[in-house]
Amino acid sequence: MNSITAAWFRITDALEGIGAWVGFLGLRILLGWEFYEAGMMKKNGENWFAHIKDDFPFPFSVVPVEISWWMATWFEIVGGIAIAIGLFTRFSAVSLIILTIVATAAVHWPDSYSSFTELLKGYAITDKGFGNFKLPVIFLAMFLPLVCFGPGKASVDYFLERRFRR
Repeated sequence: MNSITAAWFRITDALEGIGAWVGFLGLRILLGWEFYEAGMMKKNGENWFAHIKDDFPFPFSVVPVEISWWMATWFEIVGGIAIAIGLFTRFSAVSLIILTIVATAAVHWPDSYSSFTELLKGYAITDKGFGNFKLPVIFLAMFLPLVCFGPGKASVDYFLERRFRR
């Protein structure tokens, strides 16, 4: 193996070691903060779910709006904290994925579109009549590594797993 290849492998091995601690931590803190903040806005605001209840997919459309509001609020607050500290990470991530899919269907997806090109106009942060599903799609993609690989080493889950596997 030549010296450039050996140096490359040393660098990538070091980055993978650091990434097991820092990479997932950064992802978790960002997602945790975003969902915690959204939950706190709901907690301190007024329930506007009655205006969009008809847009909720089944079975969420049959749940009373007061219960839906309460569930969304507390799933975001508790789930955001759990994701940030890496506690029950896979369960929390799957729960927030479901919440994000429902929110996308009810709030962020365009009311109608006549072509795929028109639908893609909704892949935006602001709604200009075409929806605004870019951020929820980004969140869904960010949750995938947490579901598939777990929270990383800088997490409560990692600590608990090491403790109880002994």
